[in-house]
Amino acid sequence: MALWIPVTLAAATFQTARFMLQKVLSSTRLSPAGATFARFAYSAPLILVALAVYLWATGRGLPPLGGRFWLFAVIGGTAQILATICVVALFKQRNFAVGITFKKTEVIQTALVGLVVLGDRISAGGWVAILLGLAAVLVLSRAPDSDGAWWRHLTNRAAGLGLGSGVLFAFSAVGYRGASLQLSDPDPVFRASVTLACVVTFQMVSMGLWMVWRDRDELRAVWAARRTAVFVGLTSMGGSFCWFLAFTLQNAAYVKALGQVELILSLLASVLVFRERIAAREIAGMGLLGLSILALVMAI
Repeated sequence: MALWIPVTLAAATFQTARFMLQKVLSSTRLSPAGATFARFAYSAPLILVALAVYLWATGRGLPPLGGRFWLFAVIGGTAQILATICVVALFKQRNFAVGITFKKTEVIQTALVGLVVLGDRISAGGWVAILLGLAAVLVLSRAPDSDGAWWRHLTNRAAGLGLGSGVLFAFSAVGYRGASLQLSDPDPVFRASVTLACVVTFQMVSMGLWMVWRDRDELRAVWAARRTAVFVGLTSMGGSFCWFLAFTLQNAAYVKALGQVELILSLLASVLVFRERIAAREIAGMGLLGLSILALVMAI
């Protein structure tokens, strides 16, 4: 079995646990921005210490970090900040499993971003997958207690947050893979570790400065929630490292496609942990999106 497969499965597991913790924080103590900052604030120090210990133990130094590396890293890091805020805000609109399903449109949107930005060709099978995904979004975009024409529900807050997070996560994945590939070191674990440390440090500093400027009360709330937030940092560190390593080892589209196992994990969390009820229409929408993802993988 190729290494990127178990690494991706581990990343999806860590990420589901992290989103569960962020859902708890956002629903009780913190704003979406605060819950997002908690992820970086409590993981960056751990990641930097781990990298420092690794460099000391191996006697290695940091590789040259050129302009293209930082361009990819900053784009990916900024996109991830905005995407995570969207997802945490989405949890206030719909239940946990459906929120994650909206986020998972990132796989389909990665194909569209590649077509527009890079000119990547999409096969007939790929377009079938995209249309299946669009149908799934139409099913999921309608709120349980709403009525009226179906197209009016595409403009609701939940649909906008979910689709927006998907686009941003697509740019984030491509940015991280691009940054890692700029490093000349042949060891993929080392390249993933350096890229992760640089990105998370940028995210912690940039978000921290923004909150000092705009929302110091929320910054204090992040510190007050440290007993829960520290576990957000731990799960974030594990998940981020696994994602970065997987992106270093394999094409981001394949990694994201396999990461759809998070759908199953989020559904289990929604029912078993948060005691949320999943409507039949929502299960149908998630199933249809799963079919679109499978079709996309087969078309790649």
